[in-house]
Amino acid sequence: MTLPLAGVRVLAVEQYGAGPFGTMFLADQGAEVIKIEPPEGGDFARDVGPFYFAEHDSVFFHAFNRNKKSMTLDLRHPEGKAILHALVGTADALASNLRGDVPEKLGLTCAHLRAHNPRIVCAHLSAYGRSGPRASWPGFDYLMQAETGWFSMTGEPGGPPTRFGLSVVDLMTGLGLGYAVLAGIVSARASGEGRDLDVSLFDMALHNLSYPAAWYLNEGYAVERLPRSAHPSLTPCQLYRTADGWIYLMCNKEKFWPALCGKLDRPEWISDPRFTTFRERLAHRETITGLLDAALSSRTTAEWLDHFAGVVPAAPVNDVAQALDNPFVTGHGRIQHLEHPVRGDIRLVAPPIRLDEPPPARSAPALGEHTDALLAEIGRDAAEIRRLRDTGVV
Repeated sequence: MTLPLAGVRVLAVEQYGAGPFGTMFLADQGAEVIKIEPPEGGDFARDVGPFYFAEHDSVFFHAFNRNKKSMTLDLRHPEGKAILHALVGTADALASNLRGDVPEKLGLTCAHLRAHNPRIVCAHLSAYGRSGPRASWPGFDYLMQAETGWFSMTGEPGGPPTRFGLSVVDLMTGLGLGYAVLAGIVSARASGEGRDLDVSLFDMALHNLSYPAAWYLNEGYAVERLPRSAHPSLTPCQLYRTADGWIYLMCNKEKFWPALCGKLDRPEWISDPRFTTFRERLAHRETITGLLDAALSSRTTAEWLDHFAGVVPAAPVNDVAQALDNPFVTGHGRIQHLEHPVRGDIRLVAPPIRLDEPPPARSAPALGEHTDALLAEIGRDAAEIRRLRDTGVV
């Protein structure tokens, strides 16, 4: 069978994490993603430690760049621009994640590129957008979390404001970039005209405030941190103590409260007027916490998970090692093996979108690994390629 995005070509002027994460989703579904990197050093993520498969080849880089091609190209050089324009003529989209004012300076917008391909889609990821007073500002994930209120909702009450455990703004904005690329291609194939699409770290972080934002904008209610990572309105939905640690329960539909009571052999709680609906349970959250702590402390977390399985939504509180060594992960195709030219077998978390055929599994490319082949494709012969290398264009 053919992979869903087979035949789609995306030029990716990208660096670090957010943009590469998004275009990797495209590559995992069969798109030809050509990563365009500066000839001197390439994507600086290649040198982000502390672990490396080889020199200039970090494990961090591989987590964002499998199944891609790499081409070195100086986009500031006139000949580099000419090569880019030739490639644009063969591509469906150009995706970038650069500071907001840089795409215009490098000529990476539709206004600059549609002469070479009227159907080219230009999708841009930046910190604060390509227009407005912050277009030239650098910006990173944790800054967005801090400014858009995430820190204020994370951690225990009374403690310092706390960031999310992962760079989730980067990751979600990367997905937004991938979505923008595909939305633009669908439009261009229907209309024959490309367009610019933009997504920013700040806008994605703000958008992900979701229902807390709606609560504040319409009711003036600002969500605050709650003990034990509790949900702001649903109960029980938080951490509870067991005989050997913690368990997280999420009774986020009314049917799960009586299911939990039954599994705990506490049928009288079902009809207790204090606990009848979400509204009553929220008003008596502390009482429920005490009751559940006492009941759950009679067994270990593992015992409760086995007892609840498939009936009560529950999860252990794992560290990263426990999460990745989980048999549900290791035994069900959630770890992907790839071949690295130096290290041999390496492992990454498998693509989350599952196909009815094996996904592609190529390790991240070496810097400039595909430069010569791509130059030959657009008509540059061996002598011309040597000259381009000698002059630092590629």
